Amino acid sequence: MSGGLDALAITEDDITKLLAATTHIGSDNSETTMEQYIFKKKTDGINIINMKKTWEKLLLAARAIAAVENPQDVFVFSSKPTAQRAVLKFARYVGCSSISGRFTPGAFTNQIQAAFREPRLLLVSDPRADHQSVTEGSYANVPVMAFCNVDSPTKFIDIAVPCNNKSPQSLGLMWWFLAREVLRLRGSISRDTPWDVMPDLFFYRDPEEAEKEERERAEAAAESQQVKQADFAAPAKEEWGADEAVTDWSADGQPPAPGAAAAAAAPPAAVAAPAAGAAFQVTEDWAAQTETSDWAAQSAPVGEAAAAAPPANTWGGSSQW
Repeated sequence: MSGGLDALAITEDDITKLLAATTHIGSDNSETTMEQYIFKKKTDGINIINMKKTWEKLLLAARAIAAVENPQDVFVFSSKPTAQRAVLKFARYVGCSSISGRFTPGAFTNQIQAAFREPRLLLVSDPRADHQSVTEGSYANVPVMAFCNVDSPTKFIDIAVPCNNKSPQSLGLMWWFLAREVLRLRGSISRDTPWDVMPDLFFYRDPEEAEKEERERAEAAAESQQVKQADFAAPAKEEWGADEAVTDWSADGQPPAPGAAAAAAAPPAAVAAPAAGAAFQVTEDWAAQTETSDWAAQSAPVGEAAAAAPPANTWGGSSQW
């Protein structure tokens, strides 16, 4: 089918991808029309699909898609949840129309409904699961291309690409191969350089696993934030000059010297109080300030201090006896 052209021949890297995605593993049973694609049967009854014929039919399907003038007239459909992501990605990169989820009956035959479509080519993931769209396509004379397993019915199927359509990885890889080959035939991408889109984007992702990955990613981000906060170093202590007056910390709590004791034992009268009305002088040395604790005695004049003295107690009697 490839015509012996080296550009269309399958590469070793592509074969490795097909084998890793179990595309060559068929089912136990087989249809009569699909027996031509069986390479051999294993001892446990599993049929092995011929990968050479798979690649040739894949190239034929890509040539049929690239031959349509308007890509929007090509419709891809899948009712299987494991292939809906691949269908949407294929439609995005190739530029065709996609139908994912439930197929509305009469979409190809009933012209009254709003969902009526007239496709030039229909692509499905599983002829058995997507039988409604295949049947209506046959009513409207629409060519149908399908990914078929060895036990898939081939009624109304024009181009059957043999592969394992029960594996999400196999289906995603086949849609990826088909999109890459269509873009190469159109000239959008070169055959010399690999396509920058990874096949993982076409694979089905379980919502529960996706939520679990998001939760683990959030926990890892929270832990990294905690580690960054633990590495934070406190700023250096600011010096306000309060500790400069203390020179000998070892003397703290020791008994005072004899000279200091004698000075402490001096009578209070030895400490001269400032004269009345003397102005208070503010100095830098707080310990040297001579401010008294009696603010009234400091500010009041002498006459007023004498007048403010309390009178003697009189009991109302006569002082002369």
